[in-house]
Amino acid sequence: MRTFPRRRFVGVAAALALLLSPVPALARQQAAEPPVTVPALTDWTPESGSYVFGTGTRIVAGTPAETRVADTLAEDLRAAGHGTVPVAAGAARSGDIVVDIQPARKSLGAEGYALRAAGRLSVTGATETGAFHGTRTVLQLLAQGDRVPAGHTVDIPRFTERGVGVCACYIHISLPWLENLVREMAYHKLNQLLLELKVKSDAHPEANTWGYYTKDEIRRLVALGEKYHVEIIPEINSPGHMDPWIENRPDLQLTDADGAKQPSRLDITRPAAFAYYAGLIDEYAQVFKSPAWHMGADEYMLGSDFAKYPQILKYAQDTYGSGATPQDAFIDFVNRVHAYAAAKGKRLRIWNDGLTGANTVPVAAGTTVEHWLNVATKPSQLIAQGHPLMNAAYSLYLVRGGFHSDTQGLYEQSWDPRSFEGEKLTSARGVTGAKISLWPDNGRGETENEVAGRLWPALRHLAQATWGDPHPDLTYAGFAARGTAVGHAPGWRDLTTVPLPDGSYTFRTDGASFDAELTRTADGYVTLRGPSGCLAVSGGKLTLNVPLQPGVQATWDTCAATNTLQRWEVQPVAGGGHRLVNAITRMALSVTGDGRIVQYPPDQHPPAVWQST
Repeated sequence: MRTFPRRRFVGVAAALALLLSPVPALARQQAAEPPVTVPALTDWTPESGSYVFGTGTRIVAGTPAETRVADTLAEDLRAAGHGTVPVAAGAARSGDIVVDIQPARKSLGAEGYALRAAGRLSVTGATETGAFHGTRTVLQLLAQGDRVPAGHTVDIPRFTERGVGVCACYIHISLPWLENLVREMAYHKLNQLLLELKVKSDAHPEANTWGYYTKDEIRRLVALGEKYHVEIIPEINSPGHMDPWIENRPDLQLTDADGAKQPSRLDITRPAAFAYYAGLIDEYAQVFKSPAWHMGADEYMLGSDFAKYPQILKYAQDTYGSGATPQDAFIDFVNRVHAYAAAKGKRLRIWNDGLTGANTVPVAAGTTVEHWLNVATKPSQLIAQGHPLMNAAYSLYLVRGGFHSDTQGLYEQSWDPRSFEGEKLTSARGVTGAKISLWPDNGRGETENEVAGRLWPALRHLAQATWGDPHPDLTYAGFAARGTAVGHAPGWRDLTTVPLPDGSYTFRTDGASFDAELTRTADGYVTLRGPSGCLAVSGGKLTLNVPLQPGVQATWDTCAATNTLQRWEVQPVAGGGHRLVNAITRMALSVTGDGRIVQYPPDQHPPAVWQST
């Protein structure tokens, strides 16, 4: 039977005392409850009185690290509508917020903090990250009012890795959306964003088909992650799912026994293939600062089998002897990447599904395994083999246009990171934490804004389950109310705002014009209905059900409310006018010399600026 903390219940004698006593006793009982936060505070000692935030409040900090935390807090307080709060040095006074870093407080660990609310509001961490997490609690408390009940807490995470994984690998995800995610993660004390994505390559321009991010865009995102203590770990999935990189490199593609090229599979037997992948690691290191590298390593033989590729068995036997298996060649590739990454000061991460147990060569020690699929090699075995293990369970997935995590069901089950697919561990030893994963399997199934609506409850649940008690409230409704109380992170942008009212417009730009009825959609985009239908992008090669090729022409298709390719983001342009960006492909409309309206990435062709009348 589940044992609940005593604070959740009022005994019979206490209840009678409350009924018979004056109202102040009830107020004292309510004050004894921890203030509302996400994750919830599990160690709260109430005191008499309260802290009051006011016009004279300052943030007091001394050391450079304390000042960095204080500066970010001041910026966020301003963004949250609390006005300009100065950062000051010296002695604190009543009403101040104090940021204190004390390395001697070893018991707080790398990320924990102590908070005390009285005449002053004090946050103490053993590290800069710990103090920063404490300021997120300060922001959540002040989001509910300027008065904080007096008391103190020590708040330390249960797990070291608390993450979100996003595949921006085929379907582009806008940078403002990712920036919102980083802010929301930090606000809820999540610390790891794992991004599978393509960075525009200088070394391999043939790979620069759409879906990429420029290096300057990644630098901007990484800088935000550093500021908000969210580690951004890049992933280039290999040796499977490599088609975004090698679709124009048949020399690197795996060839089956019939001579057919496999553009999604890298030929792991060829030295040139490894050199190509190692070069991508080097290029990513120019913009990503994380000491980790994720190579994916999942689904290499998805929908196929090693028998179709006899060269893989030959490579394995030539390398490891006659008893070697084709799986050994796969593990060999993983281990070579591990060694290369380690030489660059990076720790390797992989998915678990390729570890089927059919190999005789072990995976290099120290490789972190992210477990999502129930295969022959169980989580307990991976831990016994010395692999740090992250829970990336399928039950935590949000598949675009498909499966969505049952957040309420997981909460009511008191799910925690020990519950893997196929095995529930009795101990958290060896478990680094957990992450939710966003996949674009049906890229047009949902827009970014629709994904966000489903993401925030799942994000808050994961934050709770990886930081503290996985079931702090008796009901899911009670837990969900916490999210409502603390709201969104300061600086979070509402991406559903439409800058033009519904109505009839003529859109004009150099070389083209059209008339359309603009109507806002429920997810914060618009449809443009003309005399011949609704403006859309269609045609060309489809990837995950989406026309992702630059240069695809915009067409007037039969209007359908469910067709997300007919939804457009209207982006204001400084100096007047708007850009029209497709809600799914994330490419802007441009006009060619012969007057065709087409989609292009903004760095390949200047987006048209449309004047609307």
